[in-house]
Amino acid sequence: MVKLIHTLADHGDDVNCCAFSSSLLATCSLDKTIRLYSLSDFTELAHSPLKFHTYAVHCCCFSPAGHVLASCSTDGTTVLWNTQNGQTLAVMAQPSGSPVRVCRFSPDSTCLVSGAADGTVTLWNAQSYKLHRCGSVEDGSLVACAFSPDGNLFVTGSSCGDLTVWDDKMRCLHSEKAHDLGMTCCDFSSQPVSDGEQGLQCFRLASCGQDCQTKIWVVSFSHILGFKLKYKSALSGHSAPVLTCAFSHNGQMLVSGSVDKSVIVYDINTENILHTLTQHTRYVTTCAFAPNILLLATGSMDKTVNIWQFDPETLGQGRSTEGQLKQFTEDWSEDDVSAWLCAQDLKDLVGVFKMNNIDGRELLNLTKESLADDLKIDGYSYEKEAMENWISKKRRTSPMTNLVLPSAVLTPNRTLKMAINRWLETHQK
Repeated sequence: MVKLIHTLADHGDDVNCCAFSSSLLATCSLDKTIRLYSLSDFTELAHSPLKFHTYAVHCCCFSPAGHVLASCSTDGTTVLWNTQNGQTLAVMAQPSGSPVRVCRFSPDSTCLVSGAADGTVTLWNAQSYKLHRCGSVEDGSLVACAFSPDGNLFVTGSSCGDLTVWDDKMRCLHSEKAHDLGMTCCDFSSQPVSDGEQGLQCFRLASCGQDCQTKIWVVSFSHILGFKLKYKSALSGHSAPVLTCAFSHNGQMLVSGSVDKSVIVYDINTENILHTLTQHTRYVTTCAFAPNILLLATGSMDKTVNIWQFDPETLGQGRSTEGQLKQFTEDWSEDDVSAWLCAQDLKDLVGVFKMNNIDGRELLNLTKESLADDLKIDGYSYEKEAMENWISKKRRTSPMTNLVLPSAVLTPNRTLKMAINRWLETHQK
């Protein structure tokens, strides 16, 4: 089950791209701006919109940690922004001066790739903001780019339909015609698959194009066995050019958006259609899954961004919902845990969790004892009035453990409240 939970309508022109971090959503538009929203309630941040570009903004993407946002534009620049305050960190001009159509961070955040309308592809050092390497494709504009999850290679797609594979030193490994009439987007699944040969680790790659098709490829690369690209299948469903595609964080779903105004969600294992979403009134130009919660964003030439929420059962795929959600949590970074705490109204705990480097795996292993002994979090529940009276007498220790409290902010125990309510309902006469 999937439902529309929010619509953003702040842009004054076509929405070209949307991207998630663990706590934010970014959108960019022909109106020359980038907008940032909090995932907790979809309110726009105080320092949004971000304004620098003098022409249309075609693409935006977050660094893996989410602290930096990149945007690129017809004005020939790729700009790096501090997501915390909206300040520009760097303005990197495409060496050829050509309009920049796509940009992507490497998985380790060290590099950023930008692709331009004249076919040039530039690899930037994302720490020094300096040009690292340049290359180019023979024909067409570069309109698509994606890094493999292991960072060993990246692929680019051109308006002529060519899919080109580059290694991390920007050597061209392979190029072939992937889509007649032109390629529009590509994305790697974060989850590896096995090709059955010598235990080589492979990744799924999705591409889409003006030929109305979304294609699935299997890509593998090692310095010993070399590079392989295998065409696997084509997904049908759209009746017009497909402009965008993206894998879910766990690799179980693939979404695509089209000139036919629809969004299709596929089960990547069976390749069956799970959902067809038809809320947009014009071409669907962009789609993105959130990294740690079951949200999908879709943007359109109708100037809106729709936020969709999936029922956890959508992730069944032969495993229990509990198991799937546990797998999601295990993959959380420290920033993902911080975003989750904020969403649960536990902002006062972010500092102590970060101080103790709590990521998703650590979060799942936390117990009342570790909260009290290691993180110095009380772990007990008290009556609100009694605790307020305790604190009002300038006591800053736990009534039960006598440990110093890291914060005097009281957090409601919703789980206990729900249990009490259930008991009352059961025992009421």
